[in-house]
Amino acid sequence: MNGYFWRMNWFYRLGLFVLSVLLPVAEIFIPKIRHFLQGRKSIFQNLIEFRKTNSGPIAWFHVASLGEYEQARPVIAELKKSRPELMVAVSFFSPSGYDNVIKKTQPNVDFITYLPLDRKSLAVRFVETLNPELVFFVKYDLWPQHILALKATGIPVFLVSASFRPDHIYFRSDGFFRKILFQLDYIFTQNQQSIQLLNSIGFEKAEVAGDTRFDRVMATASSPKEFPDIKKWVGNKPAVVVGSAWEEDMQILIPLINSHPDYCWIIAPHDLSPQPMKDWADSISLESSRYSKWNRESTVDVLFIDNIGMLSSLFQFARVAYVGGAFGKGLHNILEPVGFGIPVIFGKLRKSEKFPEAAQSQREGCGFEVENVEALKAVFERLEQEDFYKKSAESAQFWVKSNLGAAEKIIEKVTKLMLRK
Repeated sequence: MNGYFWRMNWFYRLGLFVLSVLLPVAEIFIPKIRHFLQGRKSIFQNLIEFRKTNSGPIAWFHVASLGEYEQARPVIAELKKSRPELMVAVSFFSPSGYDNVIKKTQPNVDFITYLPLDRKSLAVRFVETLNPELVFFVKYDLWPQHILALKATGIPVFLVSASFRPDHIYFRSDGFFRKILFQLDYIFTQNQQSIQLLNSIGFEKAEVAGDTRFDRVMATASSPKEFPDIKKWVGNKPAVVVGSAWEEDMQILIPLINSHPDYCWIIAPHDLSPQPMKDWADSISLESSRYSKWNRESTVDVLFIDNIGMLSSLFQFARVAYVGGAFGKGLHNILEPVGFGIPVIFGKLRKSEKFPEAAQSQREGCGFEVENVEALKAVFERLEQEDFYKKSAESAQFWVKSNLGAAEKIIEKVTKLMLRK
């Protein structure tokens, strides 16, 4: 590589060194940074202990957080089907993703860890200790020093479910980060736009495989968790499931809820703190209860889900779904309800380019973006018309079925590429 690359690499390494000095100071004042650092204190100790008793071949998947892990899971399952002897390690950058996943045993995953800070010494040590046979990064969470450490030892590195935008650093200028992109052995994208962006900078080792989340949501929809109490409660009434509700979402939903007592309303808040749920319940004219305090013999119309792990399967009860977050930090996964073949409503996105599936759902005819109470009521009224509803639900089913098989396609290609080495 040329001198410019190594100069930029040096500046990048210097920046990470300065950051590693500042973070311990910042953790004194910022709890999130304290949590970020404390989780990483035992990375190598845990990794060494694991490899002492598990020295066989291993595949490493790196994900940023929970959403990317959900995209990795179908690929992991397909890889284990193809190579059952391979162990699988998953690393997280985000504490929120790690904290959610580490709570219970994950199918097909043998080791879960944080990713160390992207300093050269830590990256080299991590790669040497883990010693993976092949590596998968997910979406676009790429860490230069870890990738360089992998390529220095000739380990194949793949990027799956990649979704690029023109404003990504790889496409703005021909610099350090673009050259890191060219270290990857192959890229599997979610869409054609990402292929076009890669081709525009001369990267040709890529193909559209699709979004692996479709495989994941179909697997969930095919065998959802059972909730007999909720099934009995819903009965023959139509239900609306609200996923990841924020305050901004509830402001437009509450008038709709109050005007439709003929529906069962299942609301899974983004924040499980009791106070927001109490405030919402006070503004709702219908009788409501938190799931943890629900008297199954009582007659409630609104159920607040105050625990983690139920939402993805709750959409089995829905006639219509509303997915929150668009008005705030980011839209939650709209593919979860679509996997059950139901229409999905969501707020007006601030940065629609970050959520291409939202725009695609509207083109398919199963997704509906609303910006206020009036727009929400108008969409809801249209979905109460049986012909319109049937067409929308059929569109959701077709969209999912036409996008299945991404994980299988990825592993078939990876297997061929590995055989050539």
